[in-house]
Amino acid sequence: MNVKLVVLGGGESGTGAAVLGKKENFEVFLSDFGQIEKKYKQVLLHHEIEWEENGHSDARILQAELVVKSPGIPDTAPIVRQLNEAGIPVISEVEFASRFTDAQLVAITGSNGKTTTATLTNYLLDKGGLDVSLAGNIGDSFALDVANRTVKNYVLEVSSFQLDGIADFKPHIAVLTNITPDHLDRYDYQLENYVASKFRIAMNQSADDYFIYDADDPIIRKGMEVHPVRARLIPFSLERILEEGAYVKDENIIVNINNTQFIMPVATLNLQGKHNIKNAMAASTVATLVQIRKETIRACLENFQAVEHRLEKVLKINQVNYINDSKATNVNATFYALESMTSPTVWIVGGVDKGNDYSELLPLVNEKVKAIICLGLENDKIISAFGNVVDLMIEAHSMSDAVQVAYRLAKKGDTVLLSPACASFDLFENYEDRGKQFKEAVRNL
Repeated sequence: MNVKLVVLGGGESGTGAAVLGKKENFEVFLSDFGQIEKKYKQVLLHHEIEWEENGHSDARILQAELVVKSPGIPDTAPIVRQLNEAGIPVISEVEFASRFTDAQLVAITGSNGKTTTATLTNYLLDKGGLDVSLAGNIGDSFALDVANRTVKNYVLEVSSFQLDGIADFKPHIAVLTNITPDHLDRYDYQLENYVASKFRIAMNQSADDYFIYDADDPIIRKGMEVHPVRARLIPFSLERILEEGAYVKDENIIVNINNTQFIMPVATLNLQGKHNIKNAMAASTVATLVQIRKETIRACLENFQAVEHRLEKVLKINQVNYINDSKATNVNATFYALESMTSPTVWIVGGVDKGNDYSELLPLVNEKVKAIICLGLENDKIISAFGNVVDLMIEAHSMSDAVQVAYRLAKKGDTVLLSPACASFDLFENYEDRGKQFKEAVRNL
């Protein structure tokens, strides 16, 4: 008799898990509390997978022997609580997929920078000649990739929600880019719960594995005291010189590992900004560990283009730069964006607040922002945080309105920056939809 697998959620992650389950001869049933997109229904139909939408058949789900839960479904959802009470194992899609591949896993997490670091790491390994695929919280689901082909290396972007559902997931190389308060609505508004979630990336690692982390991050340093890591520690830092790891000295990035040294001038990085120096250090540390040639690493870092929706230059109109940073869904990401601004900025901000504390942005807003356009259904918190800091604050209720207002406010030499510091679900499908609407509105000016 085949093992009964139930997949909760019919998006990218859930559909991928269902396809892999079918391939591995599980008896698969997929259930979505909402509606399933047409493209995913077509995949389910093609693979002859049973599914339901607009509600859960509790009795059938509770017959499962294993459940794969999509990361968007909180542990507090009634069906998940019932499964936990019944003692039925509930795992994440990355845990499920990892059970069916022998590939070497490089897993990257963090509050910010994980997409850029994962994309750059994949680029380095690919250009270095490794058989590699990029998956997880970016692009195709890990499970779908495992179902469709065999590769020797995976670079995985993993979110805290995905890590919450792991049991045996064990990356050979784990990267923790940083930790700042984010998604606290999912963690009982307790930062330590979120920190514990991030450190799960290393919980199954042994002394033969590697843990790459930001040694400048006080939350990570404190977290390492509470959550000891067994893997070999490789830090990166902008603030101190390290015996082993990656650091900056005399305007050069230096990576020292296993008595091998890689040096590259910061000025030749294609991606600029302090946060991107850190992303480059993390990615080049991974590349050094898997023995990519120094010349290849250097050439890749000189040529790598920004990730879409992350400080993405859209257009220059009337000497005004329009920048799409829609992926900035928390305050820390927006901090990096504002920090990198070199001209007076019209800042488009707002969306679904996840327990944000805007106080750390006040000095940057005071220094760099000439006007704020609030783009969200609930703007009170932003207005009270910055009302006394900028001369002009305007509320907009659609992206086209926001861009039109920005166009009127911005003068020659200014920058219009979309960096919302919030989730997108009040007015948009997701941050990609928000960023695409911004780019479209700019192109229509």
